[in-house]
Amino acid sequence: MGSLPHVVEDCGGVVQLFSDGTIYRSKDIGFPMPIINDESVLFKDCLYDKTYNLHLRLYKPTSISLSSPTKKLSIILYLHGGGFCVGTREWPNCHNCCLKLASGLNALVVAPDYRLAPEHRLPAAMEDGLSALQWLQAQVLSDKGDAWVNGGKVDYDQVFVLGDSSGGNIAHHIAVQIGVGSTRLAPVRVRGYILLAPFFGGVARTKSEEGPSEQLLNLEILDRFWRLSMPAGASRDHPLANPFGPGSLNLEVVALDPIMVIVGGCELLRDRGEDYARRLKEMGKKIEYVEFEGKQHGFFTNDPYSEASEEVIQVMKKFVIENSS
Repeated sequence: MGSLPHVVEDCGGVVQLFSDGTIYRSKDIGFPMPIINDESVLFKDCLYDKTYNLHLRLYKPTSISLSSPTKKLSIILYLHGGGFCVGTREWPNCHNCCLKLASGLNALVVAPDYRLAPEHRLPAAMEDGLSALQWLQAQVLSDKGDAWVNGGKVDYDQVFVLGDSSGGNIAHHIAVQIGVGSTRLAPVRVRGYILLAPFFGGVARTKSEEGPSEQLLNLEILDRFWRLSMPAGASRDHPLANPFGPGSLNLEVVALDPIMVIVGGCELLRDRGEDYARRLKEMGKKIEYVEFEGKQHGFFTNDPYSEASEEVIQVMKKFVIENSS
């Protein structure tokens, strides 16, 4: 008689991989934060990918800021975090964060779910991020497109891709794939990318990775996310994990739209974000790096209405204004 399947990888009980290859996902997650009710923002869900039954959530401010130069809403594509293995648009931290982005940046926020590992290993998440932008393009080009997108109050020429953690990694890959001017998405135009503590990896450890663990994150968790999400047999130097790995594309020859990297000073991923920004700057790319002293991973997403998060919004707002046409 064979032995019973046992757990070989466990993401805090939220996702468990068993020795026989089966995967368990818990629906009962005790979130430490309540869902915020913001009367100034409307939201609704839309199916954006029939093949994989993927939905996104749209967030629309009820009024347009008078300071908006075009008197229209810009668009923020928000890609959630979760190590490529967990997270959805419905999680309270993701939802609250999108409410704050919509009101704070006076934008239509588009928050897609994407296929998660280990059921769907990378590059599935990157493909879905691009697919959400293509959905946006389809709404604009269609007579029957979603009224929130093509109703005349939205500036689809002013799109910013904002990726949080693993979403920041996805944002990087979208930036590389669609290049400057995002011409293949016309008339949708991506103007810039905001990477919030992007989840990059590498076989060689950084100083911050070897530093003290965070309240909600340690190196063991990061390594597990990579094991579960990378293509089978790949190391953390795979191009999807490490933008500067031995087999990665030479970014020197790639023209990129402006990028801003935001990290907390006490994050395990701090050095990866700083190194990414420094290298791109040395290559002559238009890149900004902003560090929030003493902050840990998720400081904005998990508490988007805090004082520090208000500062993040102001930094983002400046980047959006400077890179709008």
